[in-house]
Amino acid sequence: MTKFFKLLCLLILPASAWAQPIEMADTMRSEGKIYVVVAILLLIFVGLITYLILLDRKITKIEKKLPPDSNS
Repeated sequence: MTKFFKLLCLLILPASAWAQPIEMADTMRSEGKIYVVVAILLLIFVGLITYLILLDRKITKIEKKLPPDSNS
């Protein structure tokens, strides 16, 4: 338990204490390209969530077609 607590404390420490500035992120932010990256990531995330929801609906429909005794 103490190892877990120590690990948790290390993870909670602010990352900025040892992080160095990232020039690429500053450049992308200043040129407005960071918004394109964020939009693409959101699009991928929404696509994955939509796919999972549709897959869940299909699986539920197939499960309802199965006879009750085969649900083990």
